[in-house]
Amino acid sequence: MTLRSAPLRRRLSVLAYLGGWRVVRVLPERLAYALFAAVADVAWRRSGRGVRRLEANLRRVRPGLADAELRSLSRAGMRSYLRYWCDAFRLPTWTPARVVGTCRAVGDEPVRAALAGGRGVVMALSHQGNWDHAGAWSALDLAPVTTVAERLEPAEVYEAFLAFRERLGMEILTLGGGDVFRTLTRRLRDGGFVPLLADRDLTSSGVEVTFFGEPARMAAGPAALAELTGAALVPVSIWYERSSASPSGWGTVVEFGAEVAAPDLPGRPARVAAMTQACADVLAAGIDAHPEDWHMLQKVFVADLGPRSVTGPVATR
Repeated sequence: MTLRSAPLRRRLSVLAYLGGWRVVRVLPERLAYALFAAVADVAWRRSGRGVRRLEANLRRVRPGLADAELRSLSRAGMRSYLRYWCDAFRLPTWTPARVVGTCRAVGDEPVRAALAGGRGVVMALSHQGNWDHAGAWSALDLAPVTTVAERLEPAEVYEAFLAFRERLGMEILTLGGGDVFRTLTRRLRDGGFVPLLADRDLTSSGVEVTFFGEPARMAAGPAALAELTGAALVPVSIWYERSSASPSGWGTVVEFGAEVAAPDLPGRPARVAAMTQACADVLAAGIDAHPEDWHMLQKVFVADLGPRSVTGPVATR
């Protein structure tokens, strides 16, 4: 179905979204970010489903917070979340110098050494900070990026985001489209660089881990790929920091953790589960240090989820 033949409501929604994207890119920078901060505050005051879910997740990160303190944290979280979207709309206009100059890497030396030696690297990320900025920085200053994106609706908006990320220098594979796992395996065996969001299981076949003291489900893909290919598995935390080098006043920090080695355990599922738990521990520490930048407005913890539609700790694609 083409956009022209789509129902009027869908056509208007797509046109408004894509038109808004273009408008945000040409607005004066301070005005654009002030506008998105105002939208964040309105959404926070309304306490819709997404804000309530964010607060339920943040309650796990900061269980001792008073209600007023939790509300203050969720407001900062919504402002960070909308800052990410303003960044996303405006990133195509950023110069390479700005992309690199407003992203600070911490602990990247072992990753650079692995890539220089021809060894693939798979990174486990959380939905924290601006991972698109981190990906654009990587494509310019570290290594070409291959990653996976969840298909969004409407399709026209997804295609726009796909093209946007490809313009930033990333190869994007669509979750559920074709043989994604095999493609990632080939990239890693060729010494490629594969960052993957891991703090939410989108396949219903992830690993159950302990996360902030509670059972949660995380994607098995990063650990499974590293265990299968011998690539380095590196958990990474990303957050915002104040930056005088950025016209928006904000920059991105990418902190690389230590490599998670495959343990000496019998059976691949046990090794993948242990590696995923090790990544969960590092990601939890990064979120605990910067909870306002954890953009998790979806369910993660087992207590909040319904029954699994697929069993097993590791996808067998």
